[in-house]
Amino acid sequence: MPERASTGTKGRSRGRDLALITGASSGLGAAFARAYGARGLDVALVARRIDRLEALAAELQASHGVEAIAIGADLARFEAHEPVMAALAAHGRHVDVLVNNAGFGIAQSFAGVPWARQRDLLMTMVVTPCALARAVIPGMVERGRGAIVNISSLAAFSPGVAGHSLYPGVKSLLLKFSQALDAEYAKKGIKVTAVCPGATDSEFSQVAGTETVMAGDRWRFTQSAESVVETAIRANEAGRLVVVPGWRNKLAAALMQTLPEPLVRAILAAGSAKYHLEDETTA
Repeated sequence: MPERASTGTKGRSRGRDLALITGASSGLGAAFARAYGARGLDVALVARRIDRLEALAAELQASHGVEAIAIGADLARFEAHEPVMAALAAHGRHVDVLVNNAGFGIAQSFAGVPWARQRDLLMTMVVTPCALARAVIPGMVERGRGAIVNISSLAAFSPGVAGHSLYPGVKSLLLKFSQALDAEYAKKGIKVTAVCPGATDSEFSQVAGTETVMAGDRWRFTQSAESVVETAIRANEAGRLVVVPGWRNKLAAALMQTLPEPLVRAILAAGSAKYHLEDETTA
């Protein structure tokens, strides 16, 4: 789809910071947009569904009087960060807060879906987040301040199991990438946080095709997007590098890091089997 940008405000603000949020059309991304808007930050909203972004931009303008720039973009494309940054430049804006949130899961076996889908996952969740970080860091260093929030996952602490083949590795990369950025840029004023939520009330399970399976677990384990986002923003503002929202998730992360890996793999394999969907055609 062609990238296009619009703004939900009639004018441009010059005194407020701007948060760039990917995957902002729903779930955690939309919750980040609302939370930063409520804090008085302008926002740049990035996702494929421009209609949703424009509706959210109008909402934030009406509620908080902030500038909200809607940027329709497919982050699985090669060099997808370039039109996003170009759209911001056209509005005369730079990024003060980057939230790398966009992502999805593939519940089938690795070879059970076309390669294009696996490639899109890597582009959306690895290549483009790194490219966006690379694009905004020099300006943050020059200004002596900035923030980067990378949405990792509780899966970053887990071994791989059947289904979601790339997901733990991708989320582990985002965690370690955050640690590396913190080591390189904390003294230059950039606060980096890797957020590692567990199951969150969003459209993730719908896209992955596991919504029906997860429905029975939702009341026990699922956190609201708003609670995860509030924890994430407070942690970033406090300079915390890694945050795991929710006590159940903290316990799970601790167990996965301390128990013998063969035991953890066996437990996770048994528990995750119902989320491993039938393979598609591999044509």
